Amino acid sequence: MASKNNRKKKSKRERRLKFVIYLMILAMFLSSITAGLAFLL
Repeated sequence: MASKNNRKKKSKRERRLKFVIYLMILAMFLSSITAGLAFLL
């Protein structure tokens, strides 16, 4: 049971890490788009 609980915790942490990475990429993408628009305008 202890190992099962540990596994669950790890997956949750991994999921959170994946979400943070996705969020960072999205933020970079949005900032590059806004910079591009500002340059065009």
